[in-house]
Amino acid sequence: MTRFYRVFYFFVKPLLRLVYPFRVHGLENVPENRAVVLCGNHAHAMDPFLVCMALPRHVRVRIMAKKELTEKPLVWWLLQNLGAFPVDRGHSDLAAVKTSIQTIRDGAHLLVFPEGTRVEHEGDVRPKGGVVMIAMRTGAPLVPVYVGTKRKLFHMTHIVFGEPYEPKTETRHGTSEEYQRYAEEIVHRAYALGREWEDRA
Repeated sequence: MTRFYRVFYFFVKPLLRLVYPFRVHGLENVPENRAVVLCGNHAHAMDPFLVCMALPRHVRVRIMAKKELTEKPLVWWLLQNLGAFPVDRGHSDLAAVKTSIQTIRDGAHLLVFPEGTRVEHEGDVRPKGGVVMIAMRTGAPLVPVYVGTKRKLFHMTHIVFGEPYEPKTETRHGTSEEYQRYAEEIVHRAYALGREWEDRA
């Protein structure tokens, strides 16, 4: 955890909660002594910040972010200092995979948006199976995360962490078909968390 992250968290979280107030549910589902892959739905540019601010300040987390953000120097400088690293979504990015695996091995959580882009509704985009491959290679559970999609300034957003999910494959490392199937399952679980809370509202 960098000093920049701690300072950013301390000053920005109160401001963020003022502009985009949020409530956190299911935080007990994020283990304190085991790294996990946080798998969220993605409807808004603020989602990575909201998920990080929903976690306690001492929790270490790194964010897999699309490579295109590196073309925006100020934005990328901020994201890098918050723990982000780039991934080339159009290719097999071995560097991003290695960074992801090392993140888990170092004991930090990995935040990934398996759909790879901003999506309004479940099923609009097919999730990427790479997130499951990373989980299988490291033994890290997948934790579904739902971030409210109906985002309005000064209106409450619910952030929900679901129960850890550990896919089981027939072979030691799994197949691309299994990765895809489980990626679709973890994204489905994230959206299901949202439907559950919307029904309660």
